[in-house]
Amino acid sequence: MKTRFKPKFNIKKGDLVAVITGDDKDRTKPRKVLEVLVSDARVVVEGVNIITKHTKPTAQNTKGGIVKQEAPISISNVMLWDAKAGKPTKVNRQRENGKLVRIAKKSGEVIK
Repeated sequence: MKTRFKPKFNIKKGDLVAVITGDDKDRTKPRKVLEVLVSDARVVVEGVNIITKHTKPTAQNTKGGIVKQEAPISISNVMLWDAKAGKPTKVNRQRENGKLVRIAKKSGEVIK
């Protein structure tokens, strides 16, 4: 995703999100964002898109073997979780006291 300007996303590391499309789709269960890859427009979500990776033995890992880990999914496949409504929600951004805050559209609550 090569653009002249850096894209702005409403999802940050540590947020709770619901996966709305794909193999791990579950709109009723919030999951934690482990990492946001802004340049690729992808996110790594806990327990979603598990892959098996074959690793060689190294100094840190002398045995090597098969490791299961999360792979990134597109940021468009997740929606921010609204704790008050208990559902996924769209996000509105507003300026309060000179700072940009995220507001859930379903409940109107500020997302921390």
